[in-house]
Amino acid sequence: MLFCFFILGLLIGSFLNVCIYRFPRGESVVRPPSHCPQCDQRLKAKDLVPIFSYLWQKGKCRYCGVKISPRYLLVEGLTGILFVLAFSITGFDMVLLKYLVLFSVLVVVSFIDLDHMIIPNRLVLFVFLWGFAWQIFEPQISWGEALGGAVLGGGFLLLVTVLSGGGMGGGDIKLLLAAGFYLGPVLTGLALFISVLVGGVVGLGLILLKIKKRKDPIPFGPFLCLGILAVILRGAELIRWYVTFLN
Repeated sequence: MLFCFFILGLLIGSFLNVCIYRFPRGESVVRPPSHCPQCDQRLKAKDLVPIFSYLWQKGKCRYCGVKISPRYLLVEGLTGILFVLAFSITGFDMVLLKYLVLFSVLVVVSFIDLDHMIIPNRLVLFVFLWGFAWQIFEPQISWGEALGGAVLGGGFLLLVTVLSGGGMGGGDIKLLLAAGFYLGPVLTGLALFISVLVGGVVGLGLILLKIKKRKDPIPFGPFLCLGILAVILRGAELIRWYVTFLN
């Protein structure tokens, strides 16, 4: 069964690659059909098999020979793994759909922010509305916890932005506000802590390796998404480990 969800994730990941490419350009994710951005050749079904088409074609377009970024493989594989992890924490339950969709959107958000240093408002709005709908029909936390998480997530990053004179992007603020609605205040705080910790370590590493300079901007969205995913998948275990460590 896990293998089935992995395959489903690969297929969805292939579509997410389209979203990552087209959303920032204001293009439809439906039309035109998938095509090579270099030669504009419409791709056939055998060109679109996740992972296998890339490997079979040796990472090149079958029509014009242009190299295809290995990141297509990364997105597909990552989505497959996330689908397996989502199933592992919910089993066959309605709430599984909640996390499959949320995880997919977070993948799109992460790679768009990496490429363009933006988090599209419509994606953040979708995250919020998706969580709001589930809070109405299949709540996992109380309304007070949901609102508290949203206020903490958005409010804290807004405060950081005000005090630092714009050190945080508006998309980051809105994303954590929307995610806080799923998590509640405790897990939102933990997600933020993980995001800052991992982001700081990665940023320091990039500076030490001279890939980035000290004042170069680094997208924070991917680290936020990592923190959100981590607390959804293992938040309770992390909190128990921390409490045990303190004692």
